[in-house]
Amino acid sequence: MKAIAIFGALLLTGAISASAQQSQINTTKSEVNWTGNKIGGSHNGGIKIKSGYFHLNDGNIVSGEVLMDMNSITNYDLKDEGYNQKLVGHLKSDDFFGVEKYPTSSFRVTKASPFVNGKATLTGVLTIKGKAENISVDITKKDNIYTAQLKVDRSKYDVRYGSKSFFDNLGDNIIDDIFILDIKIVL
Repeated sequence: MKAIAIFGALLLTGAISASAQQSQINTTKSEVNWTGNKIGGSHNGGIKIKSGYFHLNDGNIVSGEVLMDMNSITNYDLKDEGYNQKLVGHLKSDDFFGVEKYPTSSFRVTKASPFVNGKATLTGVLTIKGKAENISVDITKKDNIYTAQLKVDRSKYDVRYGSKSFFDNLGDNIIDDIFILDIKIVL
């Protein structure tokens, strides 16, 4: 009887997967904006989506993956070109995201709630610098546009620079462990 139940569950899972439609992310129209806070201020910029897709079933996300190009990190708030490039170079260095060794970061959807009034919750695995953590994020859908705000604890991904989680006596040089990603995905 247990074997029949397992077989039935596998058939049902296969039927759901078979009826799901893969929709590619439009990387030109999609965007990821970041904000990092520190004592006395903040910085913000963007990261380009390299590729990605969602599997949809009756308008609901059932799985998917978003791959971000970490070499594309930019800064929006520093107008002086020299300071801007210095910050971007530092963010790309091993102090932060180590993009030479880890050129991409990803989010893989493992579970999703159905959309109710245009809102759903995605659960999945966020990988930064080769470190994978399970996370959940609320997402909003309007037509083929999906938006979300993700608060990421960088200390879980070995992004150590200026982190009070790793260093004592930083004084005014503390950078908040939480950075914010404002995400807009267009299919």
